[in-house]
Amino acid sequence: MDNNSTKRSNDLPKKYCQYGKNCYRKNPSHFEEYNHVHLENIIRSADGGNYNVPEEFSLAKDLILEQIAIILSIFPHLSMQPQTKVQKMEEKQVEKRPDSYSEAGGSSKAIPKDLESRSEKNIHDYIKVVLPKGKMEEKLRAAAPYNFFLTAITDSPATHTHPQTITFQEILDKSLGELECSLQINFMVDVGWLLGHYYFAGYDINKSRPNVEAMKVQMATPFGTHHTKMMLLGYADGSMRVVISTANLYEDDWHNRTQGLWMSPKLSAIPVSSDTAFGESPTGFREDLLRYLMAYNIPKVQKWITRVRKSNFSEVNVFLVASVPGGHRSTPKGPLWGHPRVGHLLAQHSARIDESRPIVAQSSSIGSLGTNVDAWVLGEWGVNFRKDSAPAALRRMPQFKMIYPSFNNVKNSHDDLLGGGCLPYGRASNEKQPWLKNHLNQWKASKCHRSQAMPHIKTYCRWSDRGLFWFLLTSANLSKAAWGLFNKSSKFEAPLRISNYEAGVLFLPKFITQEETFPLDSTSPGKVFSMPYDIPLTPYGLDDSPFLMDYLHEALK
Repeated sequence: MDNNSTKRSNDLPKKYCQYGKNCYRKNPSHFEEYNHVHLENIIRSADGGNYNVPEEFSLAKDLILEQIAIILSIFPHLSMQPQTKVQKMEEKQVEKRPDSYSEAGGSSKAIPKDLESRSEKNIHDYIKVVLPKGKMEEKLRAAAPYNFFLTAITDSPATHTHPQTITFQEILDKSLGELECSLQINFMVDVGWLLGHYYFAGYDINKSRPNVEAMKVQMATPFGTHHTKMMLLGYADGSMRVVISTANLYEDDWHNRTQGLWMSPKLSAIPVSSDTAFGESPTGFREDLLRYLMAYNIPKVQKWITRVRKSNFSEVNVFLVASVPGGHRSTPKGPLWGHPRVGHLLAQHSARIDESRPIVAQSSSIGSLGTNVDAWVLGEWGVNFRKDSAPAALRRMPQFKMIYPSFNNVKNSHDDLLGGGCLPYGRASNEKQPWLKNHLNQWKASKCHRSQAMPHIKTYCRWSDRGLFWFLLTSANLSKAAWGLFNKSSKFEAPLRISNYEAGVLFLPKFITQEETFPLDSTSPGKVFSMPYDIPLTPYGLDDSPFLMDYLHEALK
């Protein structure tokens, strides 16, 4: 290490990682900037170079050891610090980062590790919003044909009884089927919180957890993210169900944050002698899901690939829109991933949309989008998101509108500035793209009682007075890493480069209501599509600015 590095290693970061014990980062610059007390404790308690990883991290031991190696390369003096200093740092962390902000902790009681050993258990002591059991099948039937839900907001009682509201307990409700197995695909997981929900749903949780296994997803680059939020639920009768959401699997994401979720119908097992094409969705959902699962190249996922292949998806009426890391070219079936996939589907199936109707994006983070709106947003991403099935012709590029919480939106949220804990957009990125403010709109969701519940949901759509032409619910924020960037500099490399795993569902009227648009209000015939935010949009005022994660870090110093 050079002199500058040595000097830096003697000064531990003053800021604490917002993800706490659930940090999955492996970028050295992240550890140079943020403190991770739980990793420092493990380092200092090492016995002869052997690290004693606590039981609570047993499902992520390999990751913990990789993070420790990174920290020691930057701060080698940590292994020689006395234990008393660690204890003082822990006290400081509690003071600086209350549990309501901690990604690992949550804003109400954590579910204890010895839950299964207690003789008396009250679900209300551990889960804030508890709805009646046995009702979810009926709620899902009433939600057809969209099967689109928003998560309950703890501090907004009006959401608790709304038919579009869902809780995690309801996903596991036995009225939907008796679970025999499930696969949780996610970015961040609090295993204790997750198992507690299975427990309260009526499923045995063995103390030694032999029925829980973690599968690590290897990323192609250190800057890519495994960002998908998907559940595959297998039932005892041989059927299964797919759930795609925007929520991580820890308490804060199911507390006072607006999240979206799509749940499939029950997918029965197909007869053994069936043709391979039997049971496919009109949207090709099964084939696309199989392709996505196979992209992981993880042998332990194979049993789920087999189960999906042998399940009847014929009632699924949405398209799977996903991203997987790597370089991608188009195929005889068209583009398979990222924003070209969206464009391909819209060009085939969307009704004609007047170019005066904007493309509306809404996400919980924003990437580096370039020096102006034409650099990538309208110059590449928007070229696909503008498409419809009208014959190709010279047409104007539609406007781009972005919904992202302003500072005042967050300040007035249920959790004050802590409500911005799910909005990691930073000052450094914002200062490089000042043009973005001209396209920003407030987070307003009074019609669904969620204006004070900051959005972790991600949606994209277009509408007019006629109705909603299409709607996309996804894990993908507005970023090149999530949607892809064409490589225009070399003809020898694949033209589309994607860094993240992402997954979402595209709602198209042609396959759901057999109309050209979804109705947005009761004055139109048909079942209304309930939007997660208010229309018309509310543009930023002159004094408004987007919420930046830097504000929260500064407030917690």
